[in-house]
Amino acid sequence: MLKINLLPVRQLKKRAIAKKQFFGMVVLFVIVLASLAATAFLQIQKIDGLETDISSLNKKKDSYTPTLNKIAQLKKEREELARKTEIINKLKTDSSLTVRVLDEVAARIDKQRMWLEALQQQDATLSLSGVALDNQTVAQFMDNLKESPFIKDVSLTSSSLKVVSGRNLKSFELTCSVSQPDSKKSAVADGKK
Repeated sequence: MLKINLLPVRQLKKRAIAKKQFFGMVVLFVIVLASLAATAFLQIQKIDGLETDISSLNKKKDSYTPTLNKIAQLKKEREELARKTEIINKLKTDSSLTVRVLDEVAARIDKQRMWLEALQQQDATLSLSGVALDNQTVAQFMDNLKESPFIKDVSLTSSSLKVVSGRNLKSFELTCSVSQPDSKKSAVADGKK
C-alpha cells in the first residue's frame, strides 16, 4: 500500500516556522513583561525607601524648628540691643560734643582783646557773637577756631562798628559747623592738651 501525503509540505513547514516564531514572540513578550515588572518592583521599592527617608528627615527637621525659632528670636533681640546701644553711644557723643565745643571756644579766645556776648549751638551749627578791639583780632580768633578738631567751616556772618564806653570796637558774628572728629584726630587733640 502506498501512502500519499495530501498535505502540502511547504505549507506545513511554513506553519511550523510560524508556530516557532509565534512561540518565540510570546516568550520574548513574557520576558519583556517580566523585566518591566521587575524594574517597576525595584522602582516602587526605591520610591518607598525615599519616602521613608523624606518622612524621617521631615520629622528631624520639625524637631529643630523650636531651636531655629529661638535662634531667630535671639537674632532679633541682638539687633534691637545693637540699635539701642548705638542710640546710647550717639547720645553720649552728642552730649560730650557740646562740652568739648565750649571748651575749644573758651581755649581759643583772646581774653585781653575780645569777649563773647552770645553763643548758641543748634544741631551741628554754632553761632557766636562778640566784640573785639579790631578786625585782626576777629581774624586771629577765626583762624584759632579752624584749628579745632571739633569746629569746621568758620565763616564771618557780619562785622560792624560798635561804640563801647566811648571807644570804637568791632562787633562780629560767626557761624561754624561742629562735629565729632575722627578718632585719630581726637587722640592727637587730647594729646596736645
